[in-house]
Amino acid sequence: MVDLTRRTLISSTVAAALGASVAGVASGEEVAETNTPGAPSVKGSLKRFSSTAFGAEVTGPFVFEDGSLLYSLQHPSEDNQPPFDTAGVGYFSGFQFELDGDNDDFDELSTPQSDTEQRQIRAADGEYTLFGQGRDEINGGTERLGVTQTPDGTDISWDNFDGSQYGAAGTNPDCNQFVPSNDDGTEGYLFTNWENSPGNVSRIPLSKTEDGEWEADLENAINLANTDPFRELGGTRINCYGDRSPWNTMISSEENYAHVRVSLTTTVGDVVEAGTGKGLLGACQFWNRPNPAGIQSAVDEYYGDESWYVQGSWAMKGVEFLAYYLGAEQVDQGVYGSTMDPIGDTYPNPYRYGYHVDIREPTAETPQPIKYYVMGRAAWESPNIQADEQTVYGCSDGDSKGIYKFVADEPIPSYDDPMDVEGTLYAPKITNDAANAAEAGTRNSPADTPLEIEWLELGHASNREIESWIAEYDDITQVDYLETHAETDWESDLDAALEEADRAVVENGNQNYVTNEEIVEWAEQYESKGPDKVDEDLRKIPFLETRAAAKEIGASIEFNKAEGVDSIDGAGPGDFVYFGISSFNDDLANEQGDIQLDRVDGGVVYRAELEPDYNVSTLEPVIVGPDFTDAPADADGALRNIDNLYVMDDGRVLCCEDGFGGPARSYPNDCLYVYEPNLVVDVASVETAIKSTAEAAVTASSLPDGFTAAEMTVSVEDARVADITGVSVPEGLDAAEATVSGDGTTATISVRDPVGTVQAGAMDVTLATLELTGQSKGQTELSVTVDSLADEGGNALDVEGRTGQVTSIPPGQSDDKPGKGPGVCRPEQN
Repeated sequence: MVDLTRRTLISSTVAAALGASVAGVASGEEVAETNTPGAPSVKGSLKRFSSTAFGAEVTGPFVFEDGSLLYSLQHPSEDNQPPFDTAGVGYFSGFQFELDGDNDDFDELSTPQSDTEQRQIRAADGEYTLFGQGRDEINGGTERLGVTQTPDGTDISWDNFDGSQYGAAGTNPDCNQFVPSNDDGTEGYLFTNWENSPGNVSRIPLSKTEDGEWEADLENAINLANTDPFRELGGTRINCYGDRSPWNTMISSEENYAHVRVSLTTTVGDVVEAGTGKGLLGACQFWNRPNPAGIQSAVDEYYGDESWYVQGSWAMKGVEFLAYYLGAEQVDQGVYGSTMDPIGDTYPNPYRYGYHVDIREPTAETPQPIKYYVMGRAAWESPNIQADEQTVYGCSDGDSKGIYKFVADEPIPSYDDPMDVEGTLYAPKITNDAANAAEAGTRNSPADTPLEIEWLELGHASNREIESWIAEYDDITQVDYLETHAETDWESDLDAALEEADRAVVENGNQNYVTNEEIVEWAEQYESKGPDKVDEDLRKIPFLETRAAAKEIGASIEFNKAEGVDSIDGAGPGDFVYFGISSFNDDLANEQGDIQLDRVDGGVVYRAELEPDYNVSTLEPVIVGPDFTDAPADADGALRNIDNLYVMDDGRVLCCEDGFGGPARSYPNDCLYVYEPNLVVDVASVETAIKSTAEAAVTASSLPDGFTAAEMTVSVEDARVADITGVSVPEGLDAAEATVSGDGTTATISVRDPVGTVQAGAMDVTLATLELTGQSKGQTELSVTVDSLADEGGNALDVEGRTGQVTSIPPGQSDDKPGKGPGVCRPEQN
């Protein structure tokens, strides 16, 4: 049980935070970047497949069943040579991954050194061929690709509207997911996120031609944002990455950076304790301010040397455009900047944005979107929905953010109405001393330090309940901001009223929405009574104010740019979930909080093994990026600033970069790398009744070049709980040795494949099967040690042995508790 005292994480005083510089508020003082041990490094191998065009980042990777690869060309420089001067989505014609787990299916691409190389998309094999580009005519000429419209069909862009805009219309394609419409996967729909405000998801019909190429039908493509079901939902904001669900729908994630209530390491309790939000508040407190994107410059003007970074303020751009999308009448605006005239008719509710959006009925004429409010509100980069169809992991992008977990009560597709989906939301708590310099006595490298996680239960609710709580804040406009927080008549003196309102919000919070006092009261009741016994009117807090609530109870909301999260389709216990942390600095490398490690500006990719109940409890580093002080010789071939992650069907991982123009390298371009993990030999976790037996398979994750022989031992840690009573090898393989020690603690296995039973490219190959007998109630660890394993050519392979678990229970009982297994923590109640 971890210490859940709400003040555990706060090492700096409120007084010190007030008026502090941006660096001071951000994370105390992050350590200087030095030559971090293990930066860069890879556990496995990494090969560069593609470099994108100058100014662009690599986003939206997807691999078709035939091995064809596509990704988005997001916001390239307009000075690039055509067609790489305009955003779009394309695939690599003439190339297909062999999907056998081996990176031998392409030769590594050289780095882009010349101006010509840097201003185009290059690939190790194949030719990048565009399906469509932003603002192309679609849907019979009634729409432009990636461009949202007002209810009367007017394009929402600077061509028709002045004001702040989050990315130019049709320039930010991101996530791509293909949903097949026939059994052989040769026809279907490509869903693409457009990372703007208002947000958008386009749907393009794709089909495979007789010569094996893919072609797009733009004539029948649509922007889902411009359909009635999307507008009735309130639309979306900043649709970033996503996932394809196990039930074969597109999941689009809203990366609503403007959800931030308090800046960086600050908690709402800090604000209440200080009696002011000066130096502490984040952007969302100013959501319904006239010209919300102008709050940072206003704070700078009001407070001078005592100004602070209003985290998320830059992402308030486009909020007025979202109001116009919903039907608001345009107020008088200046060129490329919003006026202070308030919008008083239709205005977006902030609590309707920052969710995972499931595109149900994806092949229907008009798909039906549903937002999963139960999964929490954040700046979601992406979710990863597990094969149990209940467990979901999500990463929230930005500084001092979280990785979250949601567990539905029942499989999500089993609910007749997705509004009835209900379950429990969790926040992370990092518990191992090695991750904390204050506890470890030294600052360890993230390359050598796994992160141990316990999950703090935030709350339980249904989608329908949360929507009803959200609806309480509908119909609040910019006029309400002025009339609630200023005594000055805004119609007589708008400038004076706005400054008065801004200062009142800084001092006492925005009274139009959830209040600071409500959040603190929820946290106090959480600690004293537990998450399921808080007052009914406070149950909304962890779902509407997820980050603020998690910070208030001491969760480790310290991750900097938690980006991609993915696992192989159909992943089960023993498989891996990968998490990408784009920059390992700021709140991860300072002198406060649970994570105090060395700094690696190039980021880290972690993996976590799924446990029997689909929980993950350990993040282990597998790819570590470069220090930005590294020389090009070290950094040119290293993964820098991971963004999207995509696990292919053969277990390899596509790694996309978002670090354009950063230091260390000899070239500015972002690239796509293919990560080939080391071969893993794992032993399954099993449950058995006392004096009964169970079988645990010992498997190799993938054998791209076949298999001839393996020597290994499997040990049980505590034979008083369970012991090994037998071992066998599958039919077709020979056991040169398969013996069990007299005390039942160790099996020694020497297995051969003399006739080629295991084919090259085989995955999840069973090498042996253990018989285990329960002896007494409890749990004990199984561990595999691989002495040698050779491919069909006799070449020794790099192998990682994994651990499993044996659970021994009294006859007639079960220890299976989905979503409530190891790593789930609830507060002690007074």
